[in-house]
Amino acid sequence: MALSSSLNFHLWTHTHNLNQPFPFHSYPKPTISISFLSSGLTSLSASKSSSLSTTSRSKSQQQLSPDFSPKQLLDALRRENDEKTALQLFEWALEQPNFRPSLQVYEEILRKLGSVGSFDTMRQILDDMKRSKVDMGEGPFLILIGSYGKFELYDEAIGVLDMMENEFGVKPGTFSYNVLLNVLVDGAKLKLVENVHSRMLSRSVKPDVSTFNILIKALCKVHQMRPAILMMEEMSNHGLAPDDKTYTTIMQGYIEAGNLDGALRIREQMVSAGCPSSNVTVNVLIHGFCKMGQIEKALELIQEMSSKGFHPDQYTFNSLINGLCKAGHVKHAIEVLDLMLQEGFDPDVFTYNSLISGLCKMGEVEEVKEVLNLMLSRDCFPNIVTYNTIISTLCKENLVQEATDLARTLTSKGILPDVGTFNSLIQGLCLTSSLDSAVELFDEMKNKGCQPDEFTYNMLIDCLCIRGKMDEAFDMLKDMESSGCARSVITYNTLIDGFCKNMKLEDAEEIFDEMELQGVSRNLVTYNTLINGLCKSNRVEEAYQLMDQMIMEGMKPDKVTYNSILSHFCRRGDIKKATEIVQSMTSNGCEPDIVTYGTLIQGLCKAGRVEVASKLLRSIQMKGIVPGPQAYNPVIQALFKKKRTGEAIRLFREMEENGDPPDAISYKIVFRGLCMGGGPIAEAVDFAVEMTERDYIPEVSSFNMLAEGLCSLAMEDVLIKLVEKIMRKANFSESEKAMIMGFLKIRKFQDALASFGNILNRQKPKKSYWSR
Repeated sequence: MALSSSLNFHLWTHTHNLNQPFPFHSYPKPTISISFLSSGLTSLSASKSSSLSTTSRSKSQQQLSPDFSPKQLLDALRRENDEKTALQLFEWALEQPNFRPSLQVYEEILRKLGSVGSFDTMRQILDDMKRSKVDMGEGPFLILIGSYGKFELYDEAIGVLDMMENEFGVKPGTFSYNVLLNVLVDGAKLKLVENVHSRMLSRSVKPDVSTFNILIKALCKVHQMRPAILMMEEMSNHGLAPDDKTYTTIMQGYIEAGNLDGALRIREQMVSAGCPSSNVTVNVLIHGFCKMGQIEKALELIQEMSSKGFHPDQYTFNSLINGLCKAGHVKHAIEVLDLMLQEGFDPDVFTYNSLISGLCKMGEVEEVKEVLNLMLSRDCFPNIVTYNTIISTLCKENLVQEATDLARTLTSKGILPDVGTFNSLIQGLCLTSSLDSAVELFDEMKNKGCQPDEFTYNMLIDCLCIRGKMDEAFDMLKDMESSGCARSVITYNTLIDGFCKNMKLEDAEEIFDEMELQGVSRNLVTYNTLINGLCKSNRVEEAYQLMDQMIMEGMKPDKVTYNSILSHFCRRGDIKKATEIVQSMTSNGCEPDIVTYGTLIQGLCKAGRVEVASKLLRSIQMKGIVPGPQAYNPVIQALFKKKRTGEAIRLFREMEENGDPPDAISYKIVFRGLCMGGGPIAEAVDFAVEMTERDYIPEVSSFNMLAEGLCSLAMEDVLIKLVEKIMRKANFSESEKAMIMGFLKIRKFQDALASFGNILNRQKPKKSYWSR
């Protein structure tokens, strides 16, 4: 994609408006919590006493001339950033003779109080306005509604309608209802939206275009696109026509629901209706194209709309950069960043976060550091999202210590780690088997007042289960319960699986029963995990009973269920019963998979029925199923045991050509078979070379058999070359290589092979069958 050249050919002007509203990439503003201890507002206009100190009063007066006007007071209040000082200034002004605040002054102090949630004081201000016979109108009450909404006090916001009409004689009009509806929509209180809209209509308050736009936004937020379209069509019944906001809101709804085609259909309607597109409309569509990875179409739209007066702004660039990074085209995104700078726009935290996220997905840790440094050099301060993205990537790259250092750094800069930060670090420690450090960090997290979430607990429970520390895992569940953290089916499934794998079936059954007591619904994974555990403990009758219970609860057994029971009978060599399970599985509409057939083939081979197993292998191929190592390996192993080496090798090569690639077990079986006298020694040597080149290191015991054979045939030179090759592939250190080669040169083969084997057994190669 020649993106950079495509971008540079667009004739974009430098005119832009960064204040243009845009529905994406907004960040919540920090909430300021300040409490007022003011008791002097019971009768503001009549108060003759001042709560101001001499110093603060002098400072307040200095802002105003002796004969200050309401306009001058209003300007002074607007300049004041401290709400408490603004209130004191307002109180002082009320005490001045012949001064009467204007409506704008009252509204400004209401805004100041509302921003910090001082609702009792706001009510006192309103009462004073009423006593002073100020012509209030709807404005002061709209400020109160908005302030309640900011603090998520939605019932109180609705109650303002009754207050203004019953106590202040101000009848709420269309604008009041619109403000309230918008507050409720933004708070996702859609049932309350429906109630307020019904009240609006019952009070004969006529809706306007904004009313419909707000209601359409409410429907789009819950992806109710068809009702949103019907709502738009209803506008004509009220003598109204959709405007650009109407169409744009529906387009955005379609895009957020992943339906770009629906958004484009609405755009066609908008064009047909002769409604001009705003910058916001174009940016919404650009965002939609970028979200779907259709960057070229986004660029085409920019080019088309530029000829009609569209000026790309910061949001346009951010959408392009974000879309390119998500599509994996980070280099092109950096080119767009350069163009963004040329056009005179400063990248913001969203811009840099998009680039950092894109680079993190590619594992480009060093480039991430460069972007972070660029961000800081341009006085754009990273936020917790920035750091969490980097920390998560460092942990995934096994750079947990570096991630921890970064977390300490951000703490020193005043950016406190959140639950996402701790979760990334704990996950990184769990993945690197640093369980003790993970638990220590978990304790530190709680001590710092950061409440662990379900993901935190589930990670630690899983890690403890893997280590076989079931008592600690169960204690973690109890801690989770006492902290009030919700336990989901995933939490309980993890514990049941851990207890089953550690052969503690009674504890697993206890957790299974507790789920019902705690009101956590069991799912298919829950039943399958316990059924598998019961089968492995030879409690197959109880497994059948559990399967019946599962069916009674409305769940249908799947392949995993049947395969667990099938494995039990195959391990016992009961082929007749195993065959019945497969037949029952098919008759119940559950088609056997490669695991099913592989398990049955393994059972047949264990029972010595290799010919039947071979026929079953051929039959599943005829059904179009591609067999893998799970189906081939048992037959190959059985053929080697019967000294049918040629057939075994042919079947191995067939798997290479027609099936899934051989795995570590496949190579182990063939190599062991060849080394145990299943063929010419040269064939075993060649196979050892082949598997080593494919990153599968030969098993020590089998290799020792081969080495013994080579030495007995005076083929020590072949052995030395083979050992050298394996040491290179297995990344032996130079000192280890020197030691082993020293033994070989003085013909101390037993010492060489003993050291060679010990080192291999200590290692954990990337592909090794002993790790499986």
